[in-house]
Amino acid sequence: MLNSARVHFITMIEFVHTIRVRYADTDRMGYVYYGRYAEYLESARTEMIRSWGISYREMEESGILLPVIEFNIKFLKPAYYDDVLSICCRIDEIPQMKLRIWNEVNNEGGEMIAEGLVVLAFIDRKSMKPLPAGGGFLSKLNEAVQKKKLP
Repeated sequence: MLNSARVHFITMIEFVHTIRVRYADTDRMGYVYYGRYAEYLESARTEMIRSWGISYREMEESGILLPVIEFNIKFLKPAYYDDVLSICCRIDEIPQMKLRIWNEVNNEGGEMIAEGLVVLAFIDRKSMKPLPAGGGFLSKLNEAVQKKKLP
């Protein structure tokens, strides 16, 4: 299990994004095709970062790339056409060279149907070499964390 195998830190930031399963997302058995989960998690991750006031496009234009370097997912139950899924993204640590995002996918009944971990690396667009998380990214993350703490 992904969650039980790690030490649980206090969640710094959490974001929930909802997606309705399209017919095209399902396989012959009527289940969401496993490859779609990578897209679902990407959509949730992108919207989380956008909610902080920064977009992937802005980061790329400033010379920072965030490629996925690790993708782990455990499927617990299937999702079906027309289900509304809640994808929760959690960050439990301040990113240094890598951004680790823990994910839970829940169905409308609140049942966890999948859990995962996506790790992204901060890469300099010109040199294509790893670099530390930038001040702009960290300041936006810090602002989001501070907003979370406000009553």
